[in-house]
Amino acid sequence: MEISGKTKIAQLLKENPAALDAIVSISSKFEKLRNPLLRRVMAPRTTIETAAKMGGCSVADFFDKLRPLGFSASATAADDTPATNKPIPSFIASLKQEDVLVFDVRPIIADGDDPLKLIMEKIAAISAGQALKIINSFEPLPLMLLLEKKGFQVYVEQTADEVFFTYFYKPQGLSSNDALPAVETSGDWSAVLNRFSGNLVTIDVRELEMPGPMMKILETIHTLAPQQALFVHHKRVPVFLLPELAERGMDYRINTIAEGDVKMLIYHKKPGK
Repeated sequence: MEISGKTKIAQLLKENPAALDAIVSISSKFEKLRNPLLRRVMAPRTTIETAAKMGGCSVADFFDKLRPLGFSASATAADDTPATNKPIPSFIASLKQEDVLVFDVRPIIADGDDPLKLIMEKIAAISAGQALKIINSFEPLPLMLLLEKKGFQVYVEQTADEVFFTYFYKPQGLSSNDALPAVETSGDWSAVLNRFSGNLVTIDVRELEMPGPMMKILETIHTLAPQQALFVHHKRVPVFLLPELAERGMDYRINTIAEGDVKMLIYHKKPGK
C-alpha cells in the first residue's frame, strides 16, 4: 500500500493490523491507540501528518516504521495536495450554492471565544435539504460525532493549506431543534462528591486544544473502577461529550464555578438506572 502524510491511521490499521504496534513504538503518546474506544473515534479522522504533530515526531518516522510492513511512500507523498479526502457523497454533489450556509469560525476561535452557540443557532436555522459549511483549521470531531448521531450527514474536505471545510447536511424529515443534549446540573453536587471521597481520579483539560479535552476524558473513564469517579477541571460544559457518556453507561454532575472554570464528576451509573 502506498501512503503519504495524508493517509488516515484507520487505513493503515485496516491494511495491516501490525501497524498498531509500529505506530505505538514511534512515541509513547500513541499508546492511547490501544484503547479500542479511542481508536474507533480517532483513527478514521487522523492522518499520519496530524498524528506526527501530536506525537512530536515526523512523517518520515512513520514511513520508516511502516516500510518493513509493506507500506511505501507514494510518489506524491511530498506534495501539498491532499490525498485522502473521502469520495464526494451524493448529497454534496446535489447541493446548490444557495442551499449552503457558510460559517468561518477561525476568527472567533482566534479571539479566544467558543463558536458553539453560534454554530448550533445556524444548525437550527437550516432547512431540510440544506447544509451548514464550517471553515476551520481542524476537524470539529466532537461536533461531527454529535450531529451524525442526530441524523445529519457529514463530509470533510481538507485543502492543501490545512483548512478544513466540514459540511453538515440536514436530510428530509430531520428536526435539528434538539441537536444539543440537555445539560443536567443537578443540585446534589456535594452529595455525589462526598460519595466518592477518597476514590477520585483528577484531570485538568483546560489547556488542551480541541478535541483534546474530549479525547482525554474518554481515555480516562475507560480506566475507572466501578467505585471511582473522574473529577474534571474544564473551561466549559462539554456538551458534545454528554451523549458519549450516556452510551457508555456513565452518569455525571456539573458545577460551574465561574466563566472558564467548570468542574465535572463522571462515574458509572448504578444498575437499573
